[in-house]
Amino acid sequence: MPIFSTNPIAQFPIGNLPLDQHPVPQRWTKHPHAWISPRDWVAAELHHAQVLVDEQQRALAWIHSPDDRSAVHQATDSLMIVHPWDLLTAQEKFLSSMDNDAIHGDVHASTVIEGHLALGHGSRLLPGVFIEGHVVIGENCKVGPNCYIRGATSIGDGCHIGQAVEIKNSLILSNTSIGHLSYVGDSVVGKKVNFGAGTITSNFRHDGANHRSMVDGQLIDTGRRKFGTIIGDHVHTGIHTSIYPGRKIGTHGSTRPGDIVQHDLFC
Repeated sequence: MPIFSTNPIAQFPIGNLPLDQHPVPQRWTKHPHAWISPRDWVAAELHHAQVLVDEQQRALAWIHSPDDRSAVHQATDSLMIVHPWDLLTAQEKFLSSMDNDAIHGDVHASTVIEGHLALGHGSRLLPGVFIEGHVVIGENCKVGPNCYIRGATSIGDGCHIGQAVEIKNSLILSNTSIGHLSYVGDSVVGKKVNFGAGTITSNFRHDGANHRSMVDGQLIDTGRRKFGTIIGDHVHTGIHTSIYPGRKIGTHGSTRPGDIVQHDLFC
């Protein structure tokens, strides 16, 4: 997968917090690719579990050994991150627990926030920005004017989200620019990416079925009815690029103005 070739899963930011920095209770060891909800941590402790497993019985966390199955508790709200779309699921769950704002940047008086916002130092929300749902924006970002940011979305440090951009339920990594009049939905976008003006990520199948994505020559059911694109680091798209749902563009990939990306694009 293009996004994991340069961004190891264990350090991948979910809600702008690297996975290996999410809290782990004392005594427990967590699988480096697991995201575990606070609810499941509490349940595991209450049931005196030795191992926390997912639906496939994979060990997500353990006290002594992942092979110790003397007292197993099955997680209901946690997951192993195997594919990039699992990042979207983990972030949805993580940001759903946001219950307050943490605003350290500059928010224009015309900004509307319907949900909760974490905004880093040095970041600016320009006139007309609308935040719906729970959103995390890093440091030294510039958003707007007239942007629509919908949860559950995280935007890394040093990003520029241009005029009239809509971002919905996506992870945008650091130092990325999304050009004006673009749409990014249900997508994972890497570091130092530049979306030319009017770049559109399609995220919905006409037949309403789950999206499938090609992995090692096989189509894998993502389990998601809405799924946009996976963009590797240092990708540049030309203006008015359109990307089919579930497609991937590899690291250092590029498109020309007006391109339609119907298939995965790797250098």
